[in-house]
Amino acid sequence: MKTPPLALYAHFPWCVQKCPYCDFNSYTLRDELPEQRYVETLLRDLDAQTADLGARPLTSIFLGGGTPSLFAPAAIGRVIEHARMRLGFAGDIEVTLEANPGTIERGRFAEYRAAGVTRVSLGAQSFDERQLKLLGRIHSADETRRAAEELHAAGLANFNLDLMYALPGQTSEEAQADLRAALALDPAHLSQYHLTIEPGTQFAAAPPVQPADEVVEDMLQSCLHSLEEAGFEQYEVSGYSRAGARCVHNLNYWTFGDYIGIGAGAHGKLSFPDEGFAVRTQQTREPRRYLAAVPGALARQPISSDDLTFEFAMNGFRLIQGFDDEMFESRTGLPIEVFERALAPLVARGLVERSANHWRATAKGFRFLNDILVELLPATRATPPA
Repeated sequence: MKTPPLALYAHFPWCVQKCPYCDFNSYTLRDELPEQRYVETLLRDLDAQTADLGARPLTSIFLGGGTPSLFAPAAIGRVIEHARMRLGFAGDIEVTLEANPGTIERGRFAEYRAAGVTRVSLGAQSFDERQLKLLGRIHSADETRRAAEELHAAGLANFNLDLMYALPGQTSEEAQADLRAALALDPAHLSQYHLTIEPGTQFAAAPPVQPADEVVEDMLQSCLHSLEEAGFEQYEVSGYSRAGARCVHNLNYWTFGDYIGIGAGAHGKLSFPDEGFAVRTQQTREPRRYLAAVPGALARQPISSDDLTFEFAMNGFRLIQGFDDEMFESRTGLPIEVFERALAPLVARGLVERSANHWRATAKGFRFLNDILVELLPATRATPPA
């Protein structure tokens, strides 16, 4: 095992309104935002988690939620500056802020940039007013357009637009119209997510009628063609970027890098090569409990060999180009033979392909990634012979 790159994820759990499809750890803001108290807790959380990390500069920061853009630029700047002082930054660090178009005041993106933000992920989801209402979004399509104008004016041209497809009653033509509207705003990156009905959400209690599988497949193929024509390259399951604009933070996840998770419910993963193990961390989920918790009182769980194999595959097979033997061995500390035995049935089924020292999902496997993951789940995978 070798020391991988290190990133930071900071979670901001409040939203103006909880969306009916959302299963993230987010909460409707019913009282005044405890901005100062929450930021101070984030800083103490970071201090406690980095006490024994040594000199490991950050390659990226992702400020996610919830809706981080509910927090003032000065508050966001405090988190970024504290991380810089505590750990140091790589020279080309990427700092992403998630933003809801409905929470951005004029001129605020320029202030976020001055506070240290280098990239923004804008939750557009759709440009169809009917769909936005069905999805419980608080913004309009015009507010997304104005937010994109603000980003360009603030010098934050490296921004992502989130889009959803397979929306209730959506046609392939409507999905294409959403994509054309997004491309007209000249983003550097676009993320396209299938609307999934998750347990515990409002949509799970009253599921909307989604398009048939063949319609969804047509949406994907037609949108991929349009994105390629517009100069975007697909590099992972949901990610498309212009040249040089791949999301550094997400790539760190997909290549099984390390990351510190601070904030209510935040997860982290840290490797300790000298000791030969890696741990998962998780903070208290509920914001009030998080604010009241003792700094550093997060759960830490060593990752077993079986789980390391599964989690590495869960991330690595999202990438179009896949990964090589050296990455598996250096990020897990396990010999490649462990992985070869686990993947042999998937190679036989045509879901995974092996070439020289490289692995990747086939075209079929890329469409059915869940089948790959089910095969690799520790609870379902047969114990390989000694």
